[in-house]
Amino acid sequence: MNREELADFLRHRRAALTPAHHTTRRTRGLRREEVAERAYISIDYYTRLEQRRGPRPSPEVASALSRALDLTIDERDHLFHLIGHNPPQQTTDLDLIDPGLRRVLHALDGNPAMIMSNLAHTLVQNPLALEFFGDQTHFTGLNRSGYFRWFMMPQERSCYPADIHAGQSATYAAAVRAAADLEPDPAEGQQMIATLLAESAEFRELWDNHDVRLCRQETTSLLHPTAGRVDFDCEVVFSHGRRQRMLVFTARDGKDLRNLVPAGRTGGRAGSAVVGRS
Repeated sequence: MNREELADFLRHRRAALTPAHHTTRRTRGLRREEVAERAYISIDYYTRLEQRRGPRPSPEVASALSRALDLTIDERDHLFHLIGHNPPQQTTDLDLIDPGLRRVLHALDGNPAMIMSNLAHTLVQNPLALEFFGDQTHFTGLNRSGYFRWFMMPQERSCYPADIHAGQSATYAAAVRAAADLEPDPAEGQQMIATLLAESAEFRELWDNHDVRLCRQETTSLLHPTAGRVDFDCEVVFSHGRRQRMLVFTARDGKDLRNLVPAGRTGGRAGSAVVGRS
């Protein structure tokens, strides 16, 4: 049980809630007694949790706190991990691409698409994804994570317009916290977080917000050498068990992007039909 992180998370989520009856208060959010009443636990017990004291909550109490704090699914899962109630995890090879996602990827030729792990390891890209992002499958170590590269490698941001960098950073920081909970082996996630906290002031500031959210449906913009700026809706499709996800980018103006793949080549910048890890 991570008492320090749990206490900070509870305080931040409580402060984010709006009382049912709006009143003038010096501090924002719900009071501790209001959360305790919602969760059907004693005020003293809840107070001790926020003060980094007290016994570990049972799974039943964790569920009650999730409902009391109106947590999202990602935030609920994160709460359980902080308390120490981790569900059994399958120990499958995370680099083995989900066959269902691969079939869908091969059927897409008019949209940039890629399959990634929860820690944003790019496993396979279709030609249009290569055109916009370049080959992202060749990195090793912590650099395999797109989240890690975003905060540690300035060139990673070159395909995004500058006006969306701040929003992208906030999204990625929240996604790191959620993704780390889903990994069967937490060692890489923990190492990545520790390195980012030590070396990225931007990540540290965002991490202190305790936001938790997997990317599911986003809007973003990308830069291309000939097409210029293209605004996208990004849909995220998860594999069974949420071990992998496919990102599909659809141009918001309906523009046909297939002509961006050079004639005579089937694979964009990297020169192959689909680039991925074997």
